[in-house]
Amino acid sequence: MPAVSAALKKAIQQLSEKEKEAIILKAIRRDGELQDIVAFELEELTLEEAMEQTSDTIHALLINASGRSLSKALTKALRKAAKEIARFKRITKDAKGEVELHLYLLRLIFSNYTGQFDSYYKVFYTTTARLLLRTMQLIRKNLHEDYHLEYKDELDDFLSQIHSRNKPLSFHLPVYFEAE
Repeated sequence: MPAVSAALKKAIQQLSEKEKEAIILKAIRRDGELQDIVAFELEELTLEEAMEQTSDTIHALLINASGRSLSKALTKALRKAAKEIARFKRITKDAKGEVELHLYLLRLIFSNYTGQFDSYYKVFYTTTARLLLRTMQLIRKNLHEDYHLEYKDELDDFLSQIHSRNKPLSFHLPVYFEAE
């Protein structure tokens, strides 16, 4: 995203309130994410509502995944779900909510789709492993150490399920989540 120039800032400051309002409404009509950001900033959309909307979208993406190859369809849905989580983060700036949504996605995968890990196409297996690694990195980076212990058992279970497949990964995935 480009930086706003000083000349543009000055021009915006010189606009009347009515002109600023018209520009904002025009921009909001064109961009759904901007609409959600403004709604969140004005407290018309709460954190809980944003979390619920995103989790519903993630659930719908995974449950409705279908096609000739379920593994490929799930991989596509998984990538779209990751984009929805990133959108949630851009709107709310909530690190704990982002981690909770990652864990929700992992729970859906590990409770419903682990049979697809054994598919001929290993892209779903690899993408899930990368999501798990990313989730662990987010927990270590953004959350207090107390949360590390809270999530440790669940993450260790996910890791053991991934490692039990004995499929090679192109990156290092730890055997256990190390709580600090």
